[in-house]
Amino acid sequence: MDSKLTSILNTASSLFRKFGVRSISMDEIASQLGMSKKTLYQYVENKTELVEKVLDFYFQHSSACIDEINGSMNAIDVLIHVSEAVSEEISSSNPVMLFDLQKYYPEQHRAFVSRKKEHVYEKIRENMLQGIHEGIYRAEIDVELIAKLYVEKLLGVHDPEFLSSMKFSQQEIFKVMFENHIRGIANAKGLAYFENMLNKSTS
Repeated sequence: MDSKLTSILNTASSLFRKFGVRSISMDEIASQLGMSKKTLYQYVENKTELVEKVLDFYFQHSSACIDEINGSMNAIDVLIHVSEAVSEEISSSNPVMLFDLQKYYPEQHRAFVSRKKEHVYEKIRENMLQGIHEGIYRAEIDVELIAKLYVEKLLGVHDPEFLSSMKFSQQEIFKVMFENHIRGIANAKGLAYFENMLNKSTS
């Protein structure tokens, strides 16, 4: 990808996450980049195309980060590392951005969510198969069903309407969802390992 375009998408993504999409104008993005709006429009035709490119850029980046987490780690370690990455992502995001995307850019948002669901589903499915093979997840779990349920619950954690009805933070909700997922699929050996890892992280 062109380095200038990468800079544009990084800057726009950062501004959108911090302030929401609707409140950020193309003039502000150009100013933040230290370029004219005319130059900015050489890379994107309008704000809608910019939003589309930002979402694609964000998807590629987050997917690559998750894909890199593997190697010698067992299935529980993989989930712990992914949960840390997701938690960090949540802490840097503003629910207003999701609200703006749903209301003002519904087509782009639906396409993004569809890609995200497919990727997360496949990764959770792979993780459960890995955990079963390693003898730390219960062999009788329904991999396909649980992976689909996990994806739907994860979407709920990012749903502005759901979040507005809760007195807990987005990070607190995700933490409980994540821990419940592991406790639901791990066997005795896996639970003992997970508890040990939790104790290490809090000591």
